[in-house]
Amino acid sequence: MSQDKDAVDAITDQWFAVRPELDTAPMAVFGRIYRIAKAMGDAMEERYQRFGISRGEFDVVATLRRSGDPYTLSPRQLSATLMLTTGGMTGRLDKLEKAGLLCRKPDPHDRRGLQVTITDRGLELIDEAVTAGLEVQRAALTGLTDEEVAQLTGLLRKLLAGV
Repeated sequence: MSQDKDAVDAITDQWFAVRPELDTAPMAVFGRIYRIAKAMGDAMEERYQRFGISRGEFDVVATLRRSGDPYTLSPRQLSATLMLTTGGMTGRLDKLEKAGLLCRKPDPHDRRGLQVTITDRGLELIDEAVTAGLEVQRAALTGLTDEEVAQLTGLLRKLLAGV
């Protein structure tokens, strides 16, 4: 099946014109992955703005939601899961707490520690936001069959395991 050329093809074609000995297949793969990630990141950011949160803030509240009842983690656990510095996490937690989406309390098992818990308002918001985000992602996949989505998922999983 023939497909129209895209911007990544134009780049690899340019490289072929000046350096025909180069194998640009990796550039073709990762150039597309980067562009897809950028486009989807922007689309998700726009969707989450409707809920008054950024993608980064979504990630914090979603991580608490995914942790299961009682939806509580330490700031250190959140930082490790989201690969954030403690300073970056503190800023997000401050904003989310001010918005009433989570609360911080002393850890009853560690006098020096804190526990972060999603509030009822945060639980309601994240359930709506995750559904809205999935709608954006599902719409991006409409050009693929279910079998192609499954194949792509498997290939990306394999690629991720190798990096």
